[in-house]
Amino acid sequence: MSALATPQAEFTLKRKFTSDRRSPVRWVAYHGLRNWPIGLVALTGAFGNAALAAVLPMLIGQALNLLLSPNPTLEGLGRIAAWVALSQGARSVLQWMRNFGFELTAQRVERDVREDLYASLLGKSMTFHSLQPVGDTMARATNDVREVNFLFSPGLNMVLGSLNFLVMPLALASRYHPTLLLTPLLFVLVYFYSLWRYLRRLRPVTHEVRESFGVMNTRLAEALDGIETVKGSSQERSEVERFGANARRYRNATVMQGDIEARFVPMLLFNLALAGGLLHALVLNHQGLLDVGGVVAYFGLLLMLDFPTFASLSAYSQISSGLAGARRILELMNRENNLDQNIDGVRQTIRGEIELRNVSFSYDTDEAALEQISFRVQPGQTVAIVGQTGSGKTSLTKLINRTHDVTSGQVLVDGVDVRDWNLEALRRGISIIEQDIFLFSDTVARNIAFGRQDASQEEIEAAAKAAQAHDFIMSFDQGYQTVIGERGVTLSGGQRQRLALARAFLTRPQILILDDSTSAIDSATEDKIQRAIYNAAQGRTTLIITHRLSQIRWADLIVVMRKGRLAAVGSHDELMRTSEAYRRIFREV
Repeated sequence: MSALATPQAEFTLKRKFTSDRRSPVRWVAYHGLRNWPIGLVALTGAFGNAALAAVLPMLIGQALNLLLSPNPTLEGLGRIAAWVALSQGARSVLQWMRNFGFELTAQRVERDVREDLYASLLGKSMTFHSLQPVGDTMARATNDVREVNFLFSPGLNMVLGSLNFLVMPLALASRYHPTLLLTPLLFVLVYFYSLWRYLRRLRPVTHEVRESFGVMNTRLAEALDGIETVKGSSQERSEVERFGANARRYRNATVMQGDIEARFVPMLLFNLALAGGLLHALVLNHQGLLDVGGVVAYFGLLLMLDFPTFASLSAYSQISSGLAGARRILELMNRENNLDQNIDGVRQTIRGEIELRNVSFSYDTDEAALEQISFRVQPGQTVAIVGQTGSGKTSLTKLINRTHDVTSGQVLVDGVDVRDWNLEALRRGISIIEQDIFLFSDTVARNIAFGRQDASQEEIEAAAKAAQAHDFIMSFDQGYQTVIGERGVTLSGGQRQRLALARAFLTRPQILILDDSTSAIDSATEDKIQRAIYNAAQGRTTLIITHRLSQIRWADLIVVMRKGRLAAVGSHDELMRTSEAYRRIFREV
């Protein structure tokens, strides 16, 4: 795969560009060069601003020589004053072009980087998201992306602008006397050597600043997400101590960065250059080789070294932080993904036949979650999957829609290995209702229609009625337009599960998987919801992970799991006669 090729992903948006991810510098440069017309405006402004800044001391030197001449004329002084006004007026426009160009580029790069990262995160597999802390991801998606913005403005803005201020004394000093080139030349050589050492020391520290911020943010997100557990266990004090330790690590890294910046050698070099250059010019003046205006003009050119010296103190630090942020973002984007969307895979209407052939699966550990599972489900059958907690029931169902891929063996849908299906086509035909229902902070209607954004209000209400959710929805003040809290915290467990059922019914899947989805429904609603599930199961393949007798009894096929292995397969009557494991589960139920 070429460096610019689209990496393997579960899901890939159609993008206007494919970024170069071979290194942080290449990646940042790619996004910057996409805005090259604006960048050209900024560079023109940067160079022009420096050139006209050099004009000012030269004009002042001419004016001083004119004043010291035997016959100074008002006309001559006026002409010089006009040139000063004209050049510095033009300089202000060029400075605006530089600042505006770099700032606009920075904002556009931040926008593109956010889109690039977000699209990459959507394309990652559930294995990736299960292992990657949300807090760290958020730190990279917010703070690190912002650092990439600052890399361009004020970072590159100040660096490229100030580098031109180094060029002008080198280019113009010799016009007054060839030896006057010595001071700015020595300054530039020692400046870049000092800068190289400075950046070498700064790079690991800025990386530690970004890394420690990510760790601190991860712990914060976990504590807030699990706040009920923290308070229920009276662990507020210990959480404060843990967070304090992470905050101290971040503080120490930031202080270390400040210490390195405070030892920036070019500050001393600048003052030495001023003193040495002025002394050199005065000696030449004393020898009659340089007039007073030349001394003043030359000293003014040396003063231009002030901008790159002071700008580099923060600008190069900002670039180092931006590259550290880019490195962390790229590490996330380039992390190996174990699933591919298979764009050219099978696209057809799913009939609902499911077959597992010697399937084994593990979550990146030595211990297998599933071992040698084989059974077959005919289209339209209802299958109850039963077993004790930890027996592998949920893991088994997640292989069918390729939330995870098998370690060995095959999972087939309609006789086709799921890895040979186009992933989007496969998942559009399968709907899963999890135990842990996730609802978005949006209206009830939008949550139900999440899987079918084009659904009409009538279709949404029909799905809600089928899931026995319409009545409680209409009890809300704004009905289907009621905005529910994040994760549905404003709803009861039974209400959340009925909304999830409505969402599944609306998508009309050919395969429906219910992961103990009626566990939080009260007994008064159970009969109605059971009838809704029974009606929904007609004409489609339905897999139900359950412990409820009513659901087990009317299943066409019962799969009994035990410690990741298939203990038995058959109907209720057959298993009651032949399977001790099933009878034990049935008695416990």
